[in-house]
Amino acid sequence: MGDPKGFLTIPRSDPRRLPIAERVATWREFYSPSPEGELRAQGARCMDCGVPFCQGDTGCPVQNLIPEWNDLVHRGRWREALDALHATNNFPELTGRLCPAPCESACVLGVVDRPVAIRSIEQAVADRGFAEGWIAPRPPSRETGWRVAVVGSGPAGLAAAQQLRRAGHAVTVFERDARPGGLLRHGIPDFKLEKSVLDRRLAQLEAEGVRFATGVDVGVDLHGDALRRDHDAVLLAGGAPVARELAVPGRALAGVHLAMDFLSQQNRRVAGDPASPEVAIDARGKRVVVIGGGDTGSDCVGTCHRQGASEVTQLELLPQPPAERHASTPWPLWPMQLRTSHAHEEGGRRDWRVATTELVGRDGRVTALRATRVGGDPVEPLEIPCDLVLLAMGFTGPRREGLLGQLGVALDARAAVATDAAHATSVPGVFAAGDVRRGASLLVCNIRERRDAAVAGEVHLRRRAAWRGARAAGAA
Repeated sequence: MGDPKGFLTIPRSDPRRLPIAERVATWREFYSPSPEGELRAQGARCMDCGVPFCQGDTGCPVQNLIPEWNDLVHRGRWREALDALHATNNFPELTGRLCPAPCESACVLGVVDRPVAIRSIEQAVADRGFAEGWIAPRPPSRETGWRVAVVGSGPAGLAAAQQLRRAGHAVTVFERDARPGGLLRHGIPDFKLEKSVLDRRLAQLEAEGVRFATGVDVGVDLHGDALRRDHDAVLLAGGAPVARELAVPGRALAGVHLAMDFLSQQNRRVAGDPASPEVAIDARGKRVVVIGGGDTGSDCVGTCHRQGASEVTQLELLPQPPAERHASTPWPLWPMQLRTSHAHEEGGRRDWRVATTELVGRDGRVTALRATRVGGDPVEPLEIPCDLVLLAMGFTGPRREGLLGQLGVALDARAAVATDAAHATSVPGVFAAGDVRRGASLLVCNIRERRDAAVAGEVHLRRRAAWRGARAAGAA
């Protein structure tokens, strides 16, 4: 702890966002990097609080060594701070951009003041590591001869692949899309995560020897039996992509789309793969309604602003949260409170306690949304004119047809893949973790679970090796 009074004398400072008019005119990330001196001062705000709730289970699912690298940044020891980050987190440049930072909600300083700017320090350390050339491939020193299949190239699959490859196994990551990255590439808008950030990490994995088999829909192009036959262990990292649907009259009208179809199409457009006019989803000049008040809904709002929507309304079924932490979620829990994202700052309006009852249209296209105000007495009917409706109501779980059925893995009551504490499924040699096992969750949770699943897979392979060795010795 380099400055024992830092938390008393230094106010919190965050990276500055570009002006709204400037950032909605581009798909680039919209934060200006903080100067080094400012970041070092922010590191000095860490309190050396004795019990660092920020890195406990309530604060950081990967249990980052937060007080340690905060102090290292304050002292200007950036490379050591990077080593501390990588000790628990494969991709701090991703979590530093995308994680909602439950660590900051659990920060002890947050009880009496604004918490330490943990997330922005984390991103700065990782980005400096790439800029200085400190983040380099770490191929294994020996090969085990074991072959592992990882199904899905999102954050969970990538973290597991890196851990298993560094242990010396031959790892193949199967991805049904043409380019790897999963949700990171196709679901997260470029203004939150420029794909060059993802590509530089993928280049590291490839240099370490991870093989990416893209354009392969396992369960369709490759049967689950063949996958198990050709590999000594299988890790399921396919996520929970099945979207929650809106079962109301008018759902089939043109102009009503799932949020992920809208977001992934725009990401492909930015990457140079525009959709044909017949299937293009474009908010330009349209009145848009986004149903769902979470992060995916916010991403839709920000994307609509950049596409040039004439107006944007975001609807949420639940009541408006309080402006400050609610008593039901005391520190250090993740607080129930109103959150205003960059997208909300950019324009549009939000409405609460709204339940959609019908979508109406003309000539086969949506023209209005009808709804009622939940909890109102008397019932308050609503009608919102619209030309485009985006459904961002969350996800219900993994795809159950195809691979999961072919493998025969057991499912739990939520129709997610059931596992034991070691992430093993009901099928020997097949493991699962992340969203496919726990349902849609945070990026940081997926990284932690996949690191744990990689350890479980490693134990399985060692047991197989011991069994083969014993069998060979018996035969001799």
